[in-house]
Amino acid sequence: MKIICIGRNYAKHIKELANEKPNEPVIFLKPDSAILPKKMPFFIPAFSNEIHYEVEVLVKINRVGKHIAEKFAHKYYDEIGLGIDFTDRELQAKLKTKGLPWEKAKAFDGSAVIGKFYPKEKFDLENLSFQLTHNNKVVQDGNTKNMLWKIDALIAYVSQYFTLKKGDVIFTGTPAGVGSVKENDILVGTIEQDEAFAIKIK
Repeated sequence: MKIICIGRNYAKHIKELANEKPNEPVIFLKPDSAILPKKMPFFIPAFSNEIHYEVEVLVKINRVGKHIAEKFAHKYYDEIGLGIDFTDRELQAKLKTKGLPWEKAKAFDGSAVIGKFYPKEKFDLENLSFQLTHNNKVVQDGNTKNMLWKIDALIAYVSQYFTLKKGDVIFTGTPAGVGSVKENDILVGTIEQDEAFAIKIK
């Protein structure tokens, strides 16, 4: 499987990091070794001084597809979920300044939290609310209606460049409110009030 991540898909998040609004989706990848094993805490890497949480709606691909038309994209997934794209913000800033790839800041071991998946029919995907709490305080409060590119548009776009395969997961971007973590923090992600994951920071 592969993890395909979308950056800069919520306008307020673009603004909070002082980034330029893109004309097309920003794509980066994480290897399968980035997946945080179930029920395991997230260990802050020794090389990092500033790890940020970024909660995101996830889409699990259910069949092989290439050059998928947007009108058919809905056939390529049955489930959605919630996860975290952990980011070494300090390292990312350094890499961006030099025009270098982000992978060291985005794709390290344990950087991809994949929570519970749900049948997509359970929700209105055009108006899906989700939240992240940091030590019981809501820090990210998102809704898919605020996406610059919706799920089906993302699948169509990504499939122009990468063949999508069964089991691939797309991280669809994070809303505003990202922030740093420290040891013993607790992060809890919810979709429409249902707990999708809970992570302890070590």
